[in-house]
Amino acid sequence: MRKIHPTAIVSPKAELGEDVEVGPFSIIGDDVQIGRGTVIGPHVQIDRWTIIGEECQIFFGCTLGNPSKDRKYGGWRSYARIGNRNVLREYVSISRATTEDAATVVGDENLLMNWVNIAHDTVVGSRTIMANFATLAGHVVIEDDTRLGAHAAVHQFVRIGKMALAGACSKIVQDIPPFVLSEGHPARVRSLNIIGLRTSQINPLSSLSPETIQLLRKTYRILFRSKLPLKDAIDRVRLEVKPNEDVEYLLNFIENSKRGIGFRLGGWSANSTE
Repeated sequence: MRKIHPTAIVSPKAELGEDVEVGPFSIIGDDVQIGRGTVIGPHVQIDRWTIIGEECQIFFGCTLGNPSKDRKYGGWRSYARIGNRNVLREYVSISRATTEDAATVVGDENLLMNWVNIAHDTVVGSRTIMANFATLAGHVVIEDDTRLGAHAAVHQFVRIGKMALAGACSKIVQDIPPFVLSEGHPARVRSLNIIGLRTSQINPLSSLSPETIQLLRKTYRILFRSKLPLKDAIDRVRLEVKPNEDVEYLLNFIENSKRGIGFRLGGWSANSTE
């Protein structure tokens, strides 16, 4: 059975699955779809063309599927798609995409803490954790199993690779590679995210073998500690490190970075190719 508080406003054009709960004073607009077992707290606004999966928990004051804030947006149909078993704490805000029929996407099993903001056209993977006030500008890509500290701010079009960690209050204007820890103002790669790699082993969807972690350690030292120009360091990794799917994923991420990788050691910028 659905449980809809008498003060809630639910459009007759919305589709609510079995066992959905809607709290006091919440508003659910036209063309919204909400999956089985999702619980909507009080004072939540879910705007038009928002799709929410099953067994999500959405807390007080969240605003989901609000129109894109990009000035190019003209009011046409676009989407916010939120997957299954996500926890959205108080005042999370997620905007719809800018282009017609495009979508802002959030995967499964994410924890978004208070006041997290996800802007238009952003894609968030699964099993991420974003602490209070983490802010994603438009067109950002956050891959699976990442962690963003409180007040981390991510610039438009930045990518953050899987199992990466960005420290609190970081200003993130360049891509953060997979498997690393980055922090600062602006954020720079500081170390391998070794705790994140170890704890990943408890999750079969993201576990890394001990051998892979050792290969990533060696790769990190060559890329970020050898003081070679980045292209030369990548070539050296491919010569000296045993072939490995996750190592190659890291190298491809760096090679395909459009915004560059931010890291600096002792005043020397490893981003330089000179």
